[in-house]
Amino acid sequence: MTVYAAIAGLLAMMGGFVFYASLDNPELDKIEIDLFDVQVIDVNNIDNRATLEVMFLVKNPSEKTFTIPSISYDLYADGVLIGSGQYSTEDVAMPGRAAFYPGAEIPLKNMFYLTLTEQNAQQYNAIVNGEELDFSVNGMVVVESAWSLIEKEFKSN
Repeated sequence: MTVYAAIAGLLAMMGGFVFYASLDNPELDKIEIDLFDVQVIDVNNIDNRATLEVMFLVKNPSEKTFTIPSISYDLYADGVLIGSGQYSTEDVAMPGRAAFYPGAEIPLKNMFYLTLTEQNAQQYNAIVNGEELDFSVNGMVVVESAWSLIEKEFKSN
């Protein structure tokens, strides 16, 4: 009988952990992420490839501290898809990542490699020539606290 009581107690404790962890989810869902800036870092005219720095401004309006293990996104220039990118700190242990404390606003930079194609030729040439373009992103951000992890879609201009 004591074995069954121990198993029941263990299951109740595990259920409590799951319930406690789920309390973080509405707080983590409050994350705000905006495309802050896109800059040309380098242009390789031989390979027809440009390196862009994409900067996101991540805001934590919640009462929970969290980290960002990854952001995957599609980058658009004047409404035309020019490629996909990924910001990732998944290979860094949670204590080594940037901590977003309540009220924090932290810029996250990511290198984006743009290769000239037939589909993006007009946007590519405008980018490498320094012309003014309207950049936007559609993406998915992963938000992680000590107890929970959520994925949230976002769009930003």
